[in-house]
Amino acid sequence: MRLHQTVMALGICVALVSLPASLSGQGAVPRSPASPRPWPPALTPDGQPDVQGSWRPVIGGTQSVDPAKSSAADFEERIGGVVKPNPSRIVDPPDGHIPYQPWAAALQKKLEAAYENPTRPEHIDTQTRCLLGPVPRLYYFPTFQIIQTAGSVVFVWDEYHAFRVVPLDGRPHVGANMKLWMGDARGRWEGNTLVVDTTNLNAKSRFDVIGDFFSDNAHIVERFIFVDANTMNYEATITDSTVFTRPWTMRVAQRRMPDEEFWEWACHEGDRDTDRTSTGIADSDTDNK
Repeated sequence: MRLHQTVMALGICVALVSLPASLSGQGAVPRSPASPRPWPPALTPDGQPDVQGSWRPVIGGTQSVDPAKSSAADFEERIGGVVKPNPSRIVDPPDGHIPYQPWAAALQKKLEAAYENPTRPEHIDTQTRCLLGPVPRLYYFPTFQIIQTAGSVVFVWDEYHAFRVVPLDGRPHVGANMKLWMGDARGRWEGNTLVVDTTNLNAKSRFDVIGDFFSDNAHIVERFIFVDANTMNYEATITDSTVFTRPWTMRVAQRRMPDEEFWEWACHEGDRDTDRTSTGIADSDTDNK
């Protein structure tokens, strides 16, 4: 009995010794992948996460925000009859719809209907008339470039010759009576997230072609969430008690465009249509809400 146990033990030892050699003939043993480490971005001389370069939305276009759609996609749907089921850009409320007040929802439908058959300048989308886009619209249509200087972040678009300088030094907003196309921005870094507080919008532009709009009381908090070297999520929370029943948030995934080359994009040469008719909200509409 003991002899039998001894032979069995020797057989097991021989098998264990020969196992690595057998496996080596079949290739290396696969290892479990290591857990991904948090992205450690390089830093600029003034200590900002270095996120400079060109960025573009994954799903571009400003035909509508619910769903996310471009004018080209809308045209293809109209002539082909096949609807592409893009998601809404709106992540809060959970239903993906802008929480308009009743009067504002009625006006939005009026603007959308006028877009189908325009008879006045204000029926045509402001972007179509080459007017400067607002925040957050500029972050879900064209490619943009980020440049970081000491104490500020600069955004540049080839469209409209537009640029936006966001100071990081904690200075207060300008006076409430000063209204601007892109508003007045103040930024700060929270880890790899750039948080931008934007006020003082003039409300002469819209969120999209079909007439989703806001008022000059809008307050927008933007978050540029840099996930890794090539991925960023843009989020904007809009608070505007004049137009909406509650704050709401949109999200736009962005990707880095390392080989992007910017060219001048002049839209329509000599367009000077920046008068009162450029606003999406007529005086009579806001007075009667």
